[in-house]
Amino acid sequence: MLDSLDLKAITILMSNGRATWSDVAGILGMSGPAAADRVRRLEEQGVIRGYAALVNPEAVGCSLTAFVSVSLERPEHRGPFLTRITDLQEVQECHHVTGEDDYLLKVRCRNTRDLDRVISNELKALPGVVKTRTTIVLDTCKETPMVPLFPDQPSSITAPQKK
Repeated sequence: MLDSLDLKAITILMSNGRATWSDVAGILGMSGPAAADRVRRLEEQGVIRGYAALVNPEAVGCSLTAFVSVSLERPEHRGPFLTRITDLQEVQECHHVTGEDDYLLKVRCRNTRDLDRVISNELKALPGVVKTRTTIVLDTCKETPMVPLFPDQPSSITAPQKK
């Protein structure tokens, strides 16, 4: 179960993944080694999955964002589809969804020509893809890596079993 100090540590690291143990410890009111041990435990439990730099997509030439809905013909096409999606660097997110479509992808690429290549040559060329529907993003009003935390609800994460 996550306690209030765990949630506070997670909040600190979500807003500043480069915070030092001293920074985290100061906010949590504990020693640096104790804060480091707490964060390592959260990493081992899979609560904290990793750390990354948040890059401005436009600054690196990815000025087009699109959401692509994908419908598969049959469930047996999922494996090859997901394998290919995992390898496509343009696909930032892949969600299995309810409704008319099977998957919703968040795609970032250079321009519409590049998006056409991803859709036509990469997605529609896969066996079992029967339909795609694309929505191009005109402007992004909010995009955040912050996950909402609910201190009043117990977590489903428990400590790993020792062997």
